[in-house]
Amino acid sequence: MSDDQTLLTSVVPRTLETRSKILGLELSDVLILFLNLSIQNLIFGGTQFKIPMVFGTSLAMALVLFVFKRGKPDLFLQHYFQHLLLPSHFSGNEPDKNYRPFQRGGAQ
Repeated sequence: MSDDQTLLTSVVPRTLETRSKILGLELSDVLILFLNLSIQNLIFGGTQFKIPMVFGTSLAMALVLFVFKRGKPDLFLQHYFQHLLLPSHFSGNEPDKNYRPFQRGGAQ
């Protein structure tokens, strides 16, 4: 054995929990853009409005998403829409309408 007692180190990425991004957009945003691109192409693909409608709307949507989500945490849009769709208050004294009593002896 050698007398060299140095500590072995390795390079580790700074943030292990960072989500993957493509051109500054999350993967779910890119999926929404591709969905918009394919639907617009299906509708306007054979017309003279193909370039402005298909690519114009996708680029405009990408720009709006990029500017709107800049500086916001990951999955901001999903949490924002979830916040809008949930009720504004919850009652702590309301009876549980989904409660079903346990029955012994199997299902009857």
